[in-house]
Amino acid sequence: MMEYTILNNGLKMPMEGIGTFLLQPAEAEESVYQALKAGYRLIDTANAYMNEKGVGRGIKKSGVKREDIFLVTKLWPTEYEDGMKSIDDTLARLNTDYVDLFILHQPVGNYLAAYKTMEAAYKEGKVKALGLSNFPQELIEDVIAHCEIKPQMVQVEAHPYYPQTELKAFLAKNKMALMAWYPLGHGDKALVGEEIFTKLAQKYGKSNAQIVLRWHVQAGNVIIPGSKNTDHIRDNFNIFDFALTEDEMEEIAKLDKNTRYYNMSLKDAAKAYMANQIDFNAQQ
Repeated sequence: MMEYTILNNGLKMPMEGIGTFLLQPAEAEESVYQALKAGYRLIDTANAYMNEKGVGRGIKKSGVKREDIFLVTKLWPTEYEDGMKSIDDTLARLNTDYVDLFILHQPVGNYLAAYKTMEAAYKEGKVKALGLSNFPQELIEDVIAHCEIKPQMVQVEAHPYYPQTELKAFLAKNKMALMAWYPLGHGDKALVGEEIFTKLAQKYGKSNAQIVLRWHVQAGNVIIPGSKNTDHIRDNFNIFDFALTEDEMEEIAKLDKNTRYYNMSLKDAAKAYMANQIDFNAQQ
């Protein structure tokens, strides 16, 4: 049975969804279709993934009602200056009238102006919730200081080696949720193969990856593991029929190394993102 989090505007969001990072449009279409068929109701994509049209086709193919799906996408920094046109283009690519969560993809460029545009889209009903991706705490504070509508969600790298303890305390204080990317540590066999996960997998009759994903949900993280393998998609979703004990959660907490897998500096990222002019509407 799916578990949910309630965002600070009252919106109900599934705790697990399908991620589509690095999937080609046809792959995203099939993954979304298979995920929805398996019971998923949360889908995460982004303009920069160049697969929004595929995601839209997958939703339509599934036959699942649009109102039963929580759809997430993201605005790329080169689109921040003309945000409303970019939002309308995104809706057209996804073949939908609204998205449930719209996220600023990177904390570079004129993100405050872009956020104000998203607030306008929120008021018009084109967007049901607002989020930030990869923003460090000081820039989240900057958005909060200048915004009219506080973000509902922050999407960042998070996993047992990098549980985002300090950021999560800040987000909890501000009633903002966390969505984890790289929930399995970018597929790092050392992380997934940790002895504690092997022990718990044997105890609960699950895989190590399922134990890690269950840890996320119980820690309050929304997760979006991506896959184009139908079996993996199904297995990743099979984590709601058991629960880890408090002692087991505390034991997993000892794995915290404060180590991330994505280490590009904000300055270098800004140069790369702003130089990356993409024709998002060219996707198939």
